[in-house]
Amino acid sequence: MKKEKKEKKPSYGGQAVMEGVMMQGPQGKAIACRRADGKIVLKITSKPNLRQRYPWLKLPVLRGCVSFGESLVNGMQDLTWSASQAGESEEESLGPKEIAIAVIIALVATVGLFVIFPVWLCTLFYNYMLTVASPETAGFLRSLLEGLLRVSIFLGYILAIRRLPDITRLFAYHGAEHKSIACLEAGDELTPANARKYSKIHMRCGTSFLLMTMILMIVIFTFVGQTSAWYRMLIKLAMMPVVAGLGFELYRLPLYFPKSLIVRILIAPGLWMQRLTTAEPDDEQLEVAIAAMTNVPGIGLTPTVLPEENEPEATDSPKTDDLNEDGSSEEKNGASTIQQEEIV
Repeated sequence: MKKEKKEKKPSYGGQAVMEGVMMQGPQGKAIACRRADGKIVLKITSKPNLRQRYPWLKLPVLRGCVSFGESLVNGMQDLTWSASQAGESEEESLGPKEIAIAVIIALVATVGLFVIFPVWLCTLFYNYMLTVASPETAGFLRSLLEGLLRVSIFLGYILAIRRLPDITRLFAYHGAEHKSIACLEAGDELTPANARKYSKIHMRCGTSFLLMTMILMIVIFTFVGQTSAWYRMLIKLAMMPVVAGLGFELYRLPLYFPKSLIVRILIAPGLWMQRLTTAEPDDEQLEVAIAAMTNVPGIGLTPTVLPEENEPEATDSPKTDDLNEDGSSEEKNGASTIQQEEIV
């Protein structure tokens, strides 16, 4: 009975944005961003995610596909809003046209770097290997090399950008997000001093999810037949939702087996990666993360920063007082009851 009640507790996760943090729960999300004048501004949206509105989307694997797609779309929207708030002047703020162009370029670059380039390069390697090895051996080595190359590009990209001042601050907000969630899960009062004590590394971080998905791609695509380069590219693009769904299920394993040695080994690479994608935040950054967390709809905490009157809460609020993971209503009793399940 006690276990059943725990499973109904809502989950909270987040994402670092430009000069701020987004925190999200079953009933909606809150974004806190610090403007150039030092003031913290908020955007609160009271709207359940797709899995809360359509329970059938909670089926295993499918829920991972939905979560991945929803996070991608919402993440772009949140970054758009935070970029418009973080600009020091109107000229520095990104407009819709500039942001749309940036998103398109990012998507094209992602497909090019992580799908087209590895397949093209490793096909050249495959053609060479056919002259000295059997088709089975050459095919296996091609798939393995594609996966390793994809992970290497990802690591190289992170290492290349992490020293940029803006990225360094973004990674610090990522650390602030993790520390605030850890403080909440431990049942401590959400203050910068308390949150500072916790680790910037979290077992269920989105970085771990991405790396786990890439490793899973190595395993799955090893069994793809010896097809042409373009056909392999199409297969990989078509299979991405399925791979993301399976990666999401692996990513959730620490929830069910937190003390398992096998699970700890599986998530170890992701925890190591977080040392590259997080940085120690200062108290002002922790203050922003806490402001976002305490304003999440339905969380039941006293907000540390209130939204401005001219920035009202978004509509489409759920009719129930609170929603659990299964969509039922239950009152929150405090931070100590929170169970983290979402990408953080």
